[in-house]
Amino acid sequence: MQTITDIGTLIIRTPGTLNGRPRIAGTRISVQRIAAWYKMGLNAEEIVERMGNLALVQVYAALTYYHANREEVEAYLSVEKSNYEQLAAQMG
Repeated sequence: MQTITDIGTLIIRTPGTLNGRPRIAGTRISVQRIAAWYKMGLNAEEIVERMGNLALVQVYAALTYYHANREEVEAYLSVEKSNYEQLAAQMG
């Protein structure tokens, strides 16, 4: 018999983990990280290959969350980019 997965259980938030950012359930992999790789041109299958410990359904759930909540995830990505640029400026 086929197991049915409730896709609503694949992305979670926990206040004490990753500062409450959305992440793939059972992991510390944020939707933000998946979205960043997607924006770099990787497709879902390539992201699964890169991670090695994720199922394709988990990556698609993260990408679905990203597309449904693009403004929120883009805000996280913007802060991350700004932090990186500040650190790079301090080091260079």
